[in-house]
Amino acid sequence: MNSSSSPDLDALVQLFYDRPDDELGAFQEVPASELPQLERILLDHDQHMTLTIEAHHASPVDLRVLEVHTTETHYARKILLSRRSDGRTVQFGIVRLANVVLEPEVQSQLTSQSAPLGRILIEHDVLRNVRLLSLWKITAGVELARFFQAEPESSCYGRTALIYCNGLPAVELLEIVRPMKNSEP
Repeated sequence: MNSSSSPDLDALVQLFYDRPDDELGAFQEVPASELPQLERILLDHDQHMTLTIEAHHASPVDLRVLEVHTTETHYARKILLSRRSDGRTVQFGIVRLANVVLEPEVQSQLTSQSAPLGRILIEHDVLRNVRLLSLWKITAGVELARFFQAEPESSCYGRTALIYCNGLPAVELLEIVRPMKNSEP
């Protein structure tokens, strides 16, 4: 796994994967200019992915939490977002948040696993700033390919980002969008 400019990638992935290259995929950092047009629109920005994905797919998304990892200081989850319109998985993600930064009510809603992170932060009017860290080309491993109903070793794209809440770094993100074709939303 190559994570030279984003040391958080390995830390995030290793929360849930013992063999990341085989299970999740092999990551290569790429400039925005190397992303296909649709993936660039979805990933190369400093906005919440929940809103971007919902706007692109013209459908609200539903959260499916696959696994949770908690420590005294952090709450992390491995998730899928699916279009409500047809149930198709449109995003895979790993989210790790610092417990001390968010109000107990926000933390409680996050751990209830009822809604995507972006929607919760927006609904609770948490002052937030999303900072894109890196863009990635991923050669899909077995599990990621299964989530997206794609062939293993197919290419998909993602990003690592950091969300500052009330001025403090609060949430580390790995967000991977399903492989796109120019003809599909």
